[in-house]
Amino acid sequence: MNTKNLVDLYTEEGENLPEIPWNTYPRPQMKRDSFFCLNGEWEFCTAKNSVVPGFFGKKIKVPFPPQSVLSGIHRDIPENDYLFYRKEFSLPENFNRGRVLLHFGAADQYAKVWLNGKLIGEHEGGYEHFSFEVTSVLKEKNVLIVSVTDRMSSFVLPYGKQSANRGGMWYTPVSGIWQSVWIESVPKEYISAVKIKTGKDFAEFLIEGVSEGTISVKTSKKVITENFSGGKARIEFKNPKIWSPKHPYLYECEISAGEDKIETYFALRTLSVEEFDGIPRLCLNGKPYFFNGLLDQGYWSDGILTPASPSCYEKDILAAKSLGFNTLRKHIKIEPEQFYYDCDRLGMIVFQDMVNNGDYSFFRDTALPTVGFKRRNDKKLHRDLKTRKAFLDAMKQTVAQLKNHPSICYWTIFNEGWGQFESAAAYKMLKELDGSRFIDSCSGWFKGNESDVESEHCYFKKFRVKKAKRPLVLSEFGGYAFAPEGHRFNPNEEYGYKKFKKHEEFASSIRELYERDIVPAVEKGLCGAIYTQLSDVEDETNGILSYDRKVLKIEPEEFLPVSEKILEEMNKIKNAGL
Repeated sequence: MNTKNLVDLYTEEGENLPEIPWNTYPRPQMKRDSFFCLNGEWEFCTAKNSVVPGFFGKKIKVPFPPQSVLSGIHRDIPENDYLFYRKEFSLPENFNRGRVLLHFGAADQYAKVWLNGKLIGEHEGGYEHFSFEVTSVLKEKNVLIVSVTDRMSSFVLPYGKQSANRGGMWYTPVSGIWQSVWIESVPKEYISAVKIKTGKDFAEFLIEGVSEGTISVKTSKKVITENFSGGKARIEFKNPKIWSPKHPYLYECEISAGEDKIETYFALRTLSVEEFDGIPRLCLNGKPYFFNGLLDQGYWSDGILTPASPSCYEKDILAAKSLGFNTLRKHIKIEPEQFYYDCDRLGMIVFQDMVNNGDYSFFRDTALPTVGFKRRNDKKLHRDLKTRKAFLDAMKQTVAQLKNHPSICYWTIFNEGWGQFESAAAYKMLKELDGSRFIDSCSGWFKGNESDVESEHCYFKKFRVKKAKRPLVLSEFGGYAFAPEGHRFNPNEEYGYKKFKKHEEFASSIRELYERDIVPAVEKGLCGAIYTQLSDVEDETNGILSYDRKVLKIEPEEFLPVSEKILEEMNKIKNAGL
């Protein structure tokens, strides 16, 4: 990994890191009053074999990956090295209510966990949360050991934008624990999961782990309480409050079953494809809606995949909203649930990508399609059965983990052919998993026969609307680069599609791009546009925020008039949603 001459940039939150970072309940959609955080200082070492060492030697700050400056390790981790973590802890008195669960937000990629000398479980996959029951193994004083190995170059498990040879559009790889580690206690019979399906005036609940109990929903005027049996319930609303970015109303509710009780929430909204004046449109709550968005990679200058604080997400979202954006395309990364909760409550739509696996070829996946060769039979791509299965398994887990979040309105399966195979079959599988959201099978190129949208990328030429049978989304464009002095990660390399030296030229060129290509396209059928991108990432300086999030490169007064012009164009469409 090339790290020569790189600059350590800290966010404001990273400069004021607490002793126990991320010491907040990590699961806002299933919250209990039982929470014990294991973040903070752990013992750490690396080894070439899987034997648990007797001596660790270093300290690491969890949940930050060892490649990050916030971890305290801040060095390259050779692939296939074993990362060992050790933590001693004692639970508070009377903590155990019957069962004790140990939770990991995410660890990249293969994890094994021991508690008090006993192997309690293993997990495969770098982006999903996982848990183990540890009740029978607990003592008054406990020793937790975790080993994690990263075999990214096998391309089997999803890896996203990570690369051992970082540079350009590929970023520093991450290994080990990179999300919160925490413990909770539950009764012997407890609510293990809640699935919520909503429409414009109803919410249906599927509660797992228990069969009977009550659901209490807070409305603006009263509390609605319903009993459930068989783990199922349905609540209807006579005067529903509908969720949208302008009015992100969340219904808070409490689910009780025996001795267990959780807090959760949901929102009422609908998504549909409807035709207006012969043009197919994406609709939110039954009305045509323009998804005005930014590509959001979810990388941070001091924590890489992990921001210094949960509050960093809110700041990013509010920065985007201050410019009139209503959508973030979460680009081939799965975030901690805090991000999606903040989008739910603040009113930011999410286009959620699946995380790619499989090998990448610049010639096949980028160069040829960029000059026009965008047709390929994806049945013949990435034929390795193990790799295909790993991608589909991860897609299922992603949907199961995130499906309750109302802000997620759109799934992207494959991006620019990266790891793409049999997209039509993947579309049908995802549609069965979740038929309530828009599905973009192939963002950019290598189109399949099945998709809810026509998804285009356009960087090096004028964007033109082509007549299509499906709603048209410009899922990537722009990429203009400007590096504010003192906020640049790599002083020697800069990556972007058009480079500027001055703020004024950068801001005016983005405005001109929107006024030339995007605003006129709205009336012609464009349903969404995702500008690249929200923040700088390493060599890429094409964000509207600097990598350390200290500079907003385009001010609200410079760009809000453009967002307002888009709304004016939407006003020309009958029954548009604004």
